[in-house]
This record gives sequence, structure tokens and C-alpha cells, in this order.
Amino acid sequence: MRTLLPHDERQDVTLRPAATAKVWLGVGQEHETVAVPGVGLGHGDVLIAVELSTICGSDVHTVQGHRSAPAPLVLGHESVGRVIAIGEGGATAADGAALRIGDRAVWSVTVSCGACDRCTAGLTQKCRTLAKYGHERIGPRWELTGGFASHVHLRTGTTIVRVPEALPAAVLAPASCATATAWAAVVRGAAGRSLEGMRVLVYGAGLVGLSAAAIAADDGADVTIVDPSPSRRAFAERFGAASAVKATEPADIVIEASGHAVADAIAAADVGGAVVLVGSVFPADPVPLEAESLVRRLLTVTGVHNYTGAELASAVGFLAGRGRAYPFADVVGAVHQLDDVDAALAAAAAPGAPLRVALNPR
Repeated sequence: MRTLLPHDERQDVTLRPAATAKVWLGVGQEHETVAVPGVGLGHGDVLIAVELSTICGSDVHTVQGHRSAPAPLVLGHESVGRVIAIGEGGATAADGAALRIGDRAVWSVTVSCGACDRCTAGLTQKCRTLAKYGHERIGPRWELTGGFASHVHLRTGTTIVRVPEALPAAVLAPASCATATAWAAVVRGAAGRSLEGMRVLVYGAGLVGLSAAAIAADDGADVTIVDPSPSRRAFAERFGAASAVKATEPADIVIEASGHAVADAIAAADVGGAVVLVGSVFPADPVPLEAESLVRRLLTVTGVHNYTGAELASAVGFLAGRGRAYPFADVVGAVHQLDDVDAALAAAAAPGAPLRVALNPR
């Protein structure tokens, strides 16, 4: 976590009524409500009033104890909201224009310094001093660190993307995780090539997989999604993809978005193909690697974890443009009030749950 500025260098913002954050204390414990009557904004910081947050699978994994996380913690990293305060010096949106009070926006899951060797190499999501919304232990003067709250305190180094007023919050909230990650995966697989006529195979009809399918199909690819769930396969066809229980033909690009089919994904790539691993973000059994097969097929196997600020901006541009043709608003099922966060998390973890369950803090 970054060092916060001294008190006398920060802009105090009083909140009436106080902001509310739902704090996760550990596995098996209910969330605790914490009131935050004010924040201290550093140079370039931004305070957001949350409009809607959605529950990502990683949030579920955390509360179930399948993912390491520091408590106490405000979970949530898929949100859309509105700018209500800006620190000294102002703040700049991803398009280079100054942010203004009242702007509707989404923001990156990561806070990056922009100056370390990784940032200057384009790996901002792996910054040497990285902080992540929904993943950081809360502390004095940075309590509003995640989306399961009425407000989020965005630190300088966060990519902030203004979004259209007309786009539904249910479409926009997941952009800062699922959609941007899918965009990064498709870009990595394409490696600068046109997708027109390419065979793209996606494993997993979760939101990352569906988003990747829509992005690739919209660029002219022939897309197939593999998923064991009949209902998810049927839903996938509304995102421009054919669906299957298993792959039957080799593909030019294979995107593994489930975390459960890595070996199958590698086996399904054609000669000269690219395999993009994006779903392996939780502990799993090791995958056997047949090096000779990779060598003889001239495969590229690469990993994508999170995304850059430019990729988030491109993902939002897709949702606001050609992405309107796909039913992204339908991925959100029930919308719970913030006080019902524990019930919402249980609903998100239940068998047959919708792709996203949402929290409304208002």
C-alpha cells in the first residue's frame, strides 16, 4: 500500500450523512458496517459516490476462504459511480481531459505509480507499489477502499474513465474487471492480427468468457464457447458465439477463461496458434505440459491478469459503441441493498446463480 500524504497536505471532505462501508472481517463472519464521516483527499485523488457495484467471483472466493486477503477489508472492485470531490491539483480522465464534479465514471482495479520499471514497460497492473480496490486492508484515512460501500476513495494513479449517462449501470459496473480483462485477453491473443475469419475458442461462459466472445465476434472472428452448463451455453449464443460441450476443431486463438480447462485449451490450439490463460486466478492442481507438442505446433502460451488503463478505456468504448448489440445488461440478476451484502454474496455463490449479483448503496 502506498504511503499517504501527511494530514496538512490533504484536502478534508466532510460527508453528511457519513459514508457507509461494509467491512469483511474474515471467513465465516458477517460484514460489519463502518461509518466514515469524512475523507482526506491527496493531490489528484477523487471521491466517488457509488451508483452500483457487482459481485465478482473473486469476492466470493475471498469470503469462502479460497483466496488470501487481508482483513478488515472492503471488498468489491466492479463499480460505477459519480465524482463528488476532487483533491488539490485536479484529476485527469483516461482521455486526457480534466475530471469534473458530477462526471459518471468507472475506474481501474489497480493503483499504479506510473514511474517504476514495470509501469514504464507497460505492466502498470504489476506496479512495484501496486494497490488494488477491494483487495487492501483498510487503514486510517483510507477506509473507502472497495466497492461494497456508498463511496470509494480513488487514489492518484487510478485510471478513471468517464462513461455515458445512457448506458445502464449493470453494463458498466463489471467493465472494470470482467470486460476490461476480456478485452486484454483478446488483444493478447490477436497480437496485432486482424480477427476477421479467425477461429477463436473460449473455455468458460462466465462474464469474462462471454465478453471475450462478443469482442472477438464483433471483429469478425468465428467464435465457439465451451461450457458444461446448458443454460450458459444458450446464453453464450446471444453474444455472437456458437456453443459446445467440448472442442471439436483446432482454433487459431484459445482463451481459457474458466480456470478449469487449461490442458484442454492448450490441446485445442492449431499450429501457430495462441493460448491465452486468463481464468487461472485461484489455486488449482498443476497442469501437465507436453513441451514437444508446444514446440512442434509453434504455440504461444501467455497469461493475462488484470489490464492496463488503455485497455479499460477501450473496453468501455466497446460497451458504449458496438457492444450495445449484445445483452450485457442481462448478466446482472438480483440487485440487493448494501445492508444485505452477506445475502448477496450467498446468492452469488449459489448453484445456478446469475453471472453477476449487484449491490445498490442508495
